[in-house]
Amino acid sequence: MKVNEIISVEQQFNLPADRIWNAITNINEMKQWFFSNIESFKPEVGFKTEFKVNSQDRIFTHLWKITEVEPFVKIVYNWKYDTYPGDSFVHFELFKKEHSTILKVTSKVIESFPKNVPEFKSESCREGWNYFIKKNLKNYLENKEY
Repeated sequence: MKVNEIISVEQQFNLPADRIWNAITNINEMKQWFFSNIESFKPEVGFKTEFKVNSQDRIFTHLWKITEVEPFVKIVYNWKYDTYPGDSFVHFELFKKEHSTILKVTSKVIESFPKNVPEFKSESCREGWNYFIKKNLKNYLENKEY
């Protein structure tokens, strides 16, 4: 992924915004659909966390820093990796629509990621967000008892 590249994914849920917000900001819920090995997470500006994800023979140490929080509306992470160049911001935004909520996730690259690493290709990023939001999160929320 290169500088100024933007990847965006949207999913509509027949749930109130607070349910979606909890799923994207509560570590216990995030572990169910996002990354099971997140060690800590708080939806607070300045909060930092890191965790490792293995992919074939590569280790990706995710470095997240929360840069913006508007409860039940938006949370923004600075998202980069420990041993790879590249930098991005990921926006999770909630929009109320009648009796449902739309979650829009947008990844904006501010420093290019390596071209020779398959996980950093645009298609891989798009597929990853579709997997997390349109499959995992959707299944998680639709099958959760409230």
